[in-house]
Amino acid sequence: MTSARPPLGDWVVADLSTGIAGAYCTKLLADGGAQVVKAEAPEGDPLRRWSASGATIRPGRDGALFSFLACSKESVVAEPDLLRELLESADVAVWSPGSPLDPREIHRTYPHLVVTSITPFGLEGPWRDRPATEFTLQAWSGGIIGLGRGDPERAPVFVGGQAGDWTSGAYAAAATMASRMRGGGELVDLSMLEAHIMTFTYHPVTFWEMLGRPWQQARRLNMPGVAAAKDGLVALGCATAQQFFDLCAMVGHPEWIDEKNPFSIVARATEVAPVIQEWIAARTTAEIRELATAFRIPNSPVVNGANATGMDHFDARGTFRRNPRDGFLQPGPPYRLTPDVLRPPGPAPRLGEHTAKRPTPRRTAEPGLSFSGLRVLDMTAFWAGPSCTHALAMLGAEVIHLEATARPDGTRLIAGVPPSVEQWWERSPIFAGLNTNKKSLTLDIRTERGREVLRRLIETCDVVVENYTPRVLDQLGLDYEAIRAVRPDAIVVRMPGFGLDGPWRDNAAFAFVIEDASGLTWLTGHPDQNPVEPYSIGDPNAGLHALNGLLLALEHRHRTGEGMLVEAAMVDAALNVAAEQIIEYSAYGALLERAGNRGPAAAPQNLYRTADTDEFGGNDSWVAISVATDEQWQALCEAVGRSDWATDPDLATAEGRHAHHDAVDEGLADWCGERGADEIVDVLWAAGIPVGKVLQPHRQAELEQLRFRGFFEELEHPVSGTARYGTLPVRLSRGPERRHVRPAPLLGEHNQELLAGLGLTEREIAALESDGIIGRAPAR
Repeated sequence: MTSARPPLGDWVVADLSTGIAGAYCTKLLADGGAQVVKAEAPEGDPLRRWSASGATIRPGRDGALFSFLACSKESVVAEPDLLRELLESADVAVWSPGSPLDPREIHRTYPHLVVTSITPFGLEGPWRDRPATEFTLQAWSGGIIGLGRGDPERAPVFVGGQAGDWTSGAYAAAATMASRMRGGGELVDLSMLEAHIMTFTYHPVTFWEMLGRPWQQARRLNMPGVAAAKDGLVALGCATAQQFFDLCAMVGHPEWIDEKNPFSIVARATEVAPVIQEWIAARTTAEIRELATAFRIPNSPVVNGANATGMDHFDARGTFRRNPRDGFLQPGPPYRLTPDVLRPPGPAPRLGEHTAKRPTPRRTAEPGLSFSGLRVLDMTAFWAGPSCTHALAMLGAEVIHLEATARPDGTRLIAGVPPSVEQWWERSPIFAGLNTNKKSLTLDIRTERGREVLRRLIETCDVVVENYTPRVLDQLGLDYEAIRAVRPDAIVVRMPGFGLDGPWRDNAAFAFVIEDASGLTWLTGHPDQNPVEPYSIGDPNAGLHALNGLLLALEHRHRTGEGMLVEAAMVDAALNVAAEQIIEYSAYGALLERAGNRGPAAAPQNLYRTADTDEFGGNDSWVAISVATDEQWQALCEAVGRSDWATDPDLATAEGRHAHHDAVDEGLADWCGERGADEIVDVLWAAGIPVGKVLQPHRQAELEQLRFRGFFEELEHPVSGTARYGTLPVRLSRGPERRHVRPAPLLGEHNQELLAGLGLTEREIAALESDGIIGRAPAR
C-alpha cells in the first residue's frame, strides 16, 4: 500500500536565511514535507517588501515573490530563547549573511544539526568577507563572457533574472538532503561563486588544460538563435551537425551541407545567417515551428511572463497553479513524483504568525543512507542527465554510464577534435568533466539481445536515470512499469525536455531551447536587440533539480521500501528558476524586461571597459560594478573621487540613481577606462563595494579563493593527460575531502567487469562484442 507521507515529513528546518537562495532552498525542503520555521527579525525578511517591477507592496501585505517562496512555511519573530528552542528541536538550519548567529558556532553548539551556510564565496578563505551580488558573481565565474554570448560590438551581457541565486538555492537543498540522509551533524558550506561556475560555464579549466585552447575566443550571436518572424519572435537552434544539415534542407539550401566537415557548422551558420533570418522573417512563428518540429530541429516560442501561462503545452500539463494565499499564478514543483508524495503548497505565513507555537520536539534520527552502497544506471547523455548522476558519483555511488558504440554520449563529439586524431572520442573535456568516478558500459539496446542484458543489469540497480525523448524508452518497452516489473523498488528518474505528456512532449530539447521556453532567454540581452540565449543554465539546472527529486525518492524508499518515478522535465526546472517573471505579471500585470547589465535592485550596476588589453589582443576587458546599498554608493563616490555625486540629492537613493543611470554610467566608464581591472577591483573591494573582473572562464583556477577551498582537483586521464576538474560547490565538514577518485571512463572500459558480474561467461561476452552489441570504439 502506498504511503502518502511526504519524504521529509518528520524534518524540522530552522530557516535563518534572507534572500532568494536561502528561501528557494527551504521551499524545496518544504515541498518535500519538511516543517520549515522561518526565524525573522521584527521588521521581517526584506523579501516581504520586494518586487522586481517596483510594484507597491501595501502595509501589512507581502510581495508576491515572498508569497511563492514561503509557501507552507511558518514564521516566528526570533527572540533568543525561542531561537535556542528552535535550534534544539530542528534537524536542519539554513543560514545566510544577515543572521546575528554564526553558522560555525551553531554547528558547535548544536552538533546534531545539518547547518547549511549560503555565502558568496564560502565561510573560509581570503575572499570570505568580500561584498558581492549576483551580478559580480556571474562576472567572477566567467559566465558573462565565457560562452561567447552576445553582440561582439557591444558589452557582453549577464544572464538576467538572478538565475544564480536560484540555482545556488537548489544546490543548497540537494547538499542539505544528502548530508541529512547520510546521518546529519554536519556543516555544509556552500559557495555561490562555485555554484555559478557549475551553472554558467562548461568545464572551461578542464577544456583549457586538456586541449590547450579556450572554449571560445570571441563573442558572437548564436545562429539562428532568437529571430524575428512575421508575427513575433521565434527561437531555432542547432546543437549538432545533423540538426544544422536539416536546417539547411528546411530553408531550401541543401548546397550548404558539408558532411565531410561537420566541425565547421558554427562558422557556416554565422556566414549564412542573413539568408536564414530572411527566410524566418517571411513566415509566421506557427509555420516555422511546425516545419522545424517536422525536421526535428530544436525550436521554441520565446516565453516571457506575459505569454507563459497561455502556452498550450503548459495549459495541458497544469504547469501553473494559483498561489494558495494571494491567488496569483506560480509554477508547480520542478519535478513530479509517482506516487505523489510532495506536499501541496500551503499559504505563506504572515510575519510572526507562529511565534506563540512551540517548536516540534526533535525525533531520534534514523540510520543514515549510504551512497557508497547505491548502484545507479546512468542512461543519459550530453550535460543535463550526466550532471545529475555525476553528483551521486562524487558522493560515492557506483554509477554505470550506458552508451552504445553506434551512439556514444554526445559530449564525446563536441570538443572539436577531428577524427584523424587517435582515440579522438576520449579527448572531450566536457565528457571528462561530467563523468569522473563513473564506469562505462556499451550496449546496443536496439537489439533484443542488448535489451535482455539491460534488463539483467536493471535488476541489480537501485536507480535508473535517463534523458531520452519520451518516445525512445516507450518504443523499447522500457518505461517505468516495465522497469518496475524487473526491479519493484527501483527509482526511475526520467528527464524529458518538456515532460512525459502534452503537445510538446516529443520536441527536441537542448539547453538553449529550454531557456527560450521558460523566460530565461527573454531577460538576457540588451533592451534594443532581440534577447540572446544564455546557452548554459538550461542543462545544469535540469540536472540539479533532477538530483533534488531523486534524493526525495531515495528518502521515500529508505523509509517505506517503495520505488518511485521522478519526472524531472527540464522546462519545469527552468520555469521555477524564472518564476519571478510569471509571478510579477500575474500578481501586478508587470512584464519584466531585459535591461542589458542593469538590474532592478542595485544602482548603478553595469559592465565598464577597462584599460587592459584582453588575452587575445583585443579590448574586451571589463569589470562588473553593482552598488546594492546607499552606504555602498557613498563609498563608491569617495573611491572614485566624485564628491559631487555624494552630495547630489538626486543620487542619494536607489530610485534616484536608477533615474540618472546613464550619467553615472558615463562617469564610471571614464574612471574605469583609465585603469586596469586589477586596480579597479583592489580600490573598490577595499571600499566595500561589490565588484568583479569579467573573467575568461578558463582562468577560474587562478582565483585564490578557489585555490584555498580546493575547488579544482587534478586527475590524470589515460588518453588526454592531466587536468584539473571542478567539484561540487559545497564543502562538507564530514568529507570526503577529495571528490574525484578516478577519471572519466574510456568507452566500454568496464564491459568485462560489469557483464561478468551479471553472470555472463567469457564466451557470451565475446559473442556480444563480435556481434557489435558491445565495443570499445565508436562504430564506423
